[in-house]
Amino acid sequence: MTLASAHASLVRHYASRSGASGSGVVSDQDRRRWDTKYRDTQRPTTAHPTDQVGQPPQSFTGFINLFPRLGTALDIACGAGQHSLWLADRGMSVEGFDISQVAIGMATRSAARFGLQQATSFATHDLDDGLPHGDPVDLVLCHLFRDPTLYPQLVERLAPGGILAIAVLSEVGAQRGRFRASAGELHTAFIETTATHTLVPLAVQEANGIAILIARRTT
Repeated sequence: MTLASAHASLVRHYASRSGASGSGVVSDQDRRRWDTKYRDTQRPTTAHPTDQVGQPPQSFTGFINLFPRLGTALDIACGAGQHSLWLADRGMSVEGFDISQVAIGMATRSAARFGLQQATSFATHDLDDGLPHGDPVDLVLCHLFRDPTLYPQLVERLAPGGILAIAVLSEVGAQRGRFRASAGELHTAFIETTATHTLVPLAVQEANGIAILIARRTT
């Protein structure tokens, strides 16, 4: 199993934890589960192709031109950093966070391997505790991680003119499930009901079990 398929095979389901905190038992179970998952993917010939610096998020195929090439980025639930490295190689300065210590170690080593350690920083963080504090960024990437309670914080971390790129598992084109977004969830949460800041949608798509939204913050 490749790292990309491993990362996509399970949806991160912090929103289903019934209010568990970052210090709770469920978070520890998640951490151990993801540590095991990433430890099992550490095969250099598949997880880290030597001729490729990271890779773009597959869910946004066809919309990569909407991603900025300069500025700062926040990669939520970054895993082993394949998307962070791709962004950094394009010219961005990237912070990546994940619950898995194993994944963060892999990301850090990959950044050093490709000479991107100055353009990236990686740290463990339990998103049950909310987003890590930091300055506004030009891109917030949230790929195949879903926690509706964090949606307002994703917008708050955007600088004016910044881009939000979020992809979640969806019930559209797939069987219903508690870890999947209902039809229209992203548009409703980020475009219709954003109270403080205005987001202008650049791309919205729901199909084949994946929902994506790319939007620009205007205020």
